[in-house]
Amino acid sequence: MWMLMILVLPLVAMTYISWHVWVMLPLSALWKSAIIAVGVLSFAMLFLNFRRAFDGIPLSVAQMAYEVGTSSIIVLLYLVMIFLLLDLGRLVHLVPKSVMYHNGYTALGIFVLLLGIFVYGNLHYNNKVRVPLEMKSQKPLPREYKIVMASDLHIGYHNPRKELARWVDMINAENPDFILIAGDIIDGSMRPVLEERMAEEFHRLKAPVYACLGNHEFYSGVPGAKQFYKDAGIHLLIDEAAVIDSSIVIIGRDDRTNMRRKPIKDLVDSLNSKISNLNYTIVLDHQPYNLDRAEAAGVDFQLSGHTHRGQVWPISWITDRLYECSWGSHQRGNTQFYVSSGIGIWGGKFRIGTQSEYVVATLK
Repeated sequence: MWMLMILVLPLVAMTYISWHVWVMLPLSALWKSAIIAVGVLSFAMLFLNFRRAFDGIPLSVAQMAYEVGTSSIIVLLYLVMIFLLLDLGRLVHLVPKSVMYHNGYTALGIFVLLLGIFVYGNLHYNNKVRVPLEMKSQKPLPREYKIVMASDLHIGYHNPRKELARWVDMINAENPDFILIAGDIIDGSMRPVLEERMAEEFHRLKAPVYACLGNHEFYSGVPGAKQFYKDAGIHLLIDEAAVIDSSIVIIGRDDRTNMRRKPIKDLVDSLNSKISNLNYTIVLDHQPYNLDRAEAAGVDFQLSGHTHRGQVWPISWITDRLYECSWGSHQRGNTQFYVSSGIGIWGGKFRIGTQSEYVVATLK
């Protein structure tokens, strides 16, 4: 049912927009057909990306095709909203019929509006927000720790090596004791990640990196993702733990995509039986579901990502209602959570009503 809706809704939206474009533009049928064809072709690139059709063409061309295809879904969303508002205005007699038919001024106005929205969205995406966070332990720690946290890098066609290098510089500037990444480091295809030798950038990080898998690592292929993490020097934790200074335990969960992953309670109980002085427990879990289970297991802090907080408004309204916490800090009993909206992103490079971020935490 969901798959059918995912396929049908975009087709309905494309038909709706195409009709409005056809009756609005004061151009010949040839020009209107060409404009609609460009729109349909752009949207088709989105599905070609899902089928990995870009892996066999030159990298620069593949990157451009990816950007056009994934941006088209957001353009489609905003065009649907604009035309729905105009149609509603006509129904209540606030918008004259002449505004909607053979009116170049209306078409130009819509174009300028969209251009302004997406220029702003792109600039806002490229502005990475530094989020400070305090983490207080009720248990004794040998010293204070500075931790940089991130999620959803989505490196690949979308975020190339040049962009990754900028993020590495930003993280190094914080001089953290260690770095946590809550999944979706890889966007989908391994081809651009390997061709641009992006693993080399992670070796420039001046602190240990601990990470868990995200759902996009499953899309790219877990074996290839594991090898990349190894080549990059990232400590990948899949239902396992790492210990820092004999006092901080970092548990990385397998992604929820694997329905047979171990329950968080079993992971914590296993550690309690092996480590006598388990002081502070941090969990990396890409998708922020079932937060009550982390609380019941006695976890001190959990870092998640995945939601992007919808990336653009009004999708952010939907994610805010789908998740107990779709973004930001959250407290459940003695367990502290942070759900990151991501430093990178999937899809078009636009942030409208949300932010691209990295977290700089102090654990006291």
